Amino acid sequence: MLEIRKDVIRDNWVITANEFVLKPRDFPIKKDDDKSPDAIPAHHNTCPFCEGNEAMTTDEILAFRKEGTKPNEPGWMVRTILNKFSALELKGELDMKDEGIYKHCNGLGQHEVIIETPVHGEEFHQLPVERVELIYKMMQQRYKELADDERIKYIQIYKNRGMFAGASLEHSHSQIVSFPMVPLNKGVMQSYYQKYNKCIVCEMLTEEMNNKDRIVYEGQHFLVICPYASRFVYETWIIPKLHANYFGDISEEERKELAALSKMIISAMMTGLHNPSYNMVINTAPVNVPYQEGYHWHLEINPRMLINAGVEVATGYFINPAAPEISAASLRKILDEQK
Repeated sequence: MLEIRKDVIRDNWVITANEFVLKPRDFPIKKDDDKSPDAIPAHHNTCPFCEGNEAMTTDEILAFRKEGTKPNEPGWMVRTILNKFSALELKGELDMKDEGIYKHCNGLGQHEVIIETPVHGEEFHQLPVERVELIYKMMQQRYKELADDERIKYIQIYKNRGMFAGASLEHSHSQIVSFPMVPLNKGVMQSYYQKYNKCIVCEMLTEEMNNKDRIVYEGQHFLVICPYASRFVYETWIIPKLHANYFGDISEEERKELAALSKMIISAMMTGLHNPSYNMVINTAPVNVPYQEGYHWHLEINPRMLINAGVEVATGYFINPAAPEISAASLRKILDEQK
């Protein structure tokens, strides 16, 4: 049976099935090869992200390094560089112009790449939790540094893993893009707050705690759920249990828990969906704009099992062949088996 559900965070609709229309093995997208770390070379001479190939990238912005090592040389654990092919540049001021009904501006902003490991074959979910926490620490430091620039209004942190999630390089990495304007789809939370004087994500957490069918895991600081109007099979959100606007404000304790939870959930997805491509995104409040209390930051992990087709392109309405209640139950089962 199909059901159309309202996505209250994006003010959109999702068509979902109340049972698995397709089993994970039946999805039309070919999964990425499930190679063990030993089967993938630890170094590629042509990979710009491999340790020892630092000269193939732009100069590093920030790196967590072994003591005694120098910038742009081997000895790093996590390394941030400018995207070599970025169309954005953090120079000058925003120059917005009108052309009849149209608008355009200069490419103000910055696009950075966080190289998550010096080893080519290591995946995010295979790293020790301490190393995953170091990646989030890098994200947080770069976020705060970019937020200090008054020209920047929104900072998007994301990770593409696998071809069908948009990854162009195999070596594990994530990205940060800063923009001089706020994406329109980020305004729904604030609009709800202005209308009802309540945070819609906090309201959602209350609903999920009462319902429990879509809860995957509850930690000390975060609730892990498959959201009510999930757009993707196994779509999972990691949400701070206490209201918090900015990812950049997380504490060290919260960062460590976030690392453990995201590693755990992605490992379960790799098992349940046979090594899928996925996008991981951090949704957070705009910066350098009047304070907007309605935002509640959260992290999304979205497996990419289906290619968006005409319906999604034309309407923005996603079709999910598995209800979130089914995905959550499946993830809970995998987590129990992995204990």
